[in-house]
Amino acid sequence: MEHKQTEKRKTLITGLIIAMLFAALDGTIVGTAMPRIVGELGGLDKMAWLTTAYLLTSTTIVPIAGKLADLIGRKIIYVTGLVIFIIGSALCGTANDMTGLIIYRAVQGIGGGIMMPMAMIIIGDLFTGKERAKWQGVFGALYGLSSVIGPQVGGWIVDSLNWRWVFYINLPVGLLAVLFIWMGLKGKKVSGPVRIDIWGMFTMVVGIVSLLLALSIGGKNYAWDSWQIIGLFVLAVVALGTFVLVERKAEEPIVPLYLFKNRTFTLLNAVGFFMAVGMFGALTFIPFFMQGVIGVSATTSGTIMTPMMITMIISSIIGGRLVLKIGVKPQLIIGMAVMAAGFVMMTFFDQHTTKLYVTGVMLVSGLGLGLVMPTLTLALQESFSKEELGVVTSSSQFFRQIGGTIGITVLNAVMIQRAGGLLTDRLLPAMQKMPPQLGPVLGKFKDMIENDPNALLSMLLNPDALKKLPAFLTESMVPVLRSTLVDSLHSTFVWGLVLVLAGGLFALFLKPIRLSDRSEKEIKNEQVA
Repeated sequence: MEHKQTEKRKTLITGLIIAMLFAALDGTIVGTAMPRIVGELGGLDKMAWLTTAYLLTSTTIVPIAGKLADLIGRKIIYVTGLVIFIIGSALCGTANDMTGLIIYRAVQGIGGGIMMPMAMIIIGDLFTGKERAKWQGVFGALYGLSSVIGPQVGGWIVDSLNWRWVFYINLPVGLLAVLFIWMGLKGKKVSGPVRIDIWGMFTMVVGIVSLLLALSIGGKNYAWDSWQIIGLFVLAVVALGTFVLVERKAEEPIVPLYLFKNRTFTLLNAVGFFMAVGMFGALTFIPFFMQGVIGVSATTSGTIMTPMMITMIISSIIGGRLVLKIGVKPQLIIGMAVMAAGFVMMTFFDQHTTKLYVTGVMLVSGLGLGLVMPTLTLALQESFSKEELGVVTSSSQFFRQIGGTIGITVLNAVMIQRAGGLLTDRLLPAMQKMPPQLGPVLGKFKDMIENDPNALLSMLLNPDALKKLPAFLTESMVPVLRSTLVDSLHSTFVWGLVLVLAGGLFALFLKPIRLSDRSEKEIKNEQVA
């Protein structure tokens, strides 16, 4: 009997690793294939929606999946997520236009949003607290590994086959994961009717989608003060406010509000949220700095994240063992301090910064991330009962994803505001001294300074556009644009540092969290639902 349990657990872990790896790989592989997709299907103006559609559905479904996993069992929810992801992948591969591909990516996102927290939930079921630390470090490392090898795998698939196989490759791998997980994971015996919080789901979906949509398209597709964006924010507030009222009366709420009265739950999710706001928000601008200031190609700037992922892999594995020696709270504080050190290094970026220095910054940032991310999930699982494991585990990923989206929006707004003021002070006086015959061109640039400084700075990323300008105009504008970009990004990184420090401050108020040490035999004999 004990041998059979061990074999089933090995089968299950194999399935979890396959599912985690291919789901995490999907994002980076698809990013590599984007140019070919647009080249064949057209719709360059819709390209960003391939990412936005996936983000909207995958983020929104996370807390719902966690709650349903607690109510009706891990097996049915996980396998359902895998099947939806496989169907979405198959549909993506058959897309004949960009609109269809966007819709199919949204379907794929539902499956991906179910899959990502489920692996961590099941690890929480399978292992003791001390074993959880090791395994969650391994799974954190797998996620980092996917970011390193994803672009290479995607490039090989696109070059050797075609972009459709970026999605088709998910079918055999996904079916293999389904087989292993179905064989290795026990089902939950549900006695009596299951009360599902339909109104809670509805109001939460409307609220979160409206919020993410406003943050994603605000300042890009529509101005922040447009009726469309204001309307989305109002709808988000109304829907989320209604969600809170519904959850207070629901028998089985999607997000039990009493959890927020728990100091550990609130502080850990606050750490994750502010970490994501600062870290993932600021890291978005590193390629911008690499291309616009240092002057490297888009391909080279994309690989600058690789050192961060490598140290994240290493520190995730080491952190899974280190936390057993020093404890959860000290490791979170150390990890946030290391991330803050990375931001301090970012604030020294200037026009003379070398690629080697940026690589060092990425190494330090990855080291901190690897110490923090798996530890947050581990700490939440150790602080709550098995019956609440799905909700609390999914909450960690949910707040990090929301934080990352808000971080990109907030820090981009900081950069635009700073750039607008600097360009007004530096570029307008220089333009006033230029020949009158350049009036139409200068008028266009003045309008960009007032309304869209980001577009003006983006010229640094397009050497071909700069070559079309008169030489003397380029010579006078480029140095100003470059210095403005450096100073604007400096403000962005300073605010990123403040947000990461805020996350570290929350970590200081955590109570010590003890890792449980149940026996192997006890765990093996438990029902994994």
